Amino acid sequence: MTRVKRGYIARRRRTKMRLFTSTFRGAHSRLTRTIAQQKIRALVSAHRDRGKQKRDFRRLWITRINAVIRDKELYYNYSQFINDLYKRQVLLNRKVLAQIAILNRNCLYMISNEIINKED
Repeated sequence: MTRVKRGYIARRRRTKMRLFTSTFRGAHSRLTRTIAQQKIRALVSAHRDRGKQKRDFRRLWITRINAVIRDKELYYNYSQFINDLYKRQVLLNRKVLAQIAILNRNCLYMISNEIINKED
């Protein structure tokens, strides 16, 4: 029987996997089975950490808002501030409020004073 040369499809698939793991160290970028395992692990970690990143940023924004709100001029806490924003139907999310808190504290003071004055 004559010798049959194999096709290129499997090699192309393995090459694609190798390109994905080309920056990994050692056998994780050289051996096909290990590459497959590491690719799965990397994709799982990326999927998990996208959700974690959203949580971490939300925590950061809340911390920044709370730090400015509790400052010497207001004597106000975060939960009351957010509750009052919802009561007044002020449509500012935590990301925007945190940016205001960092870049322009006086603006956040004005917003909170306006909310406090409307309650009285």
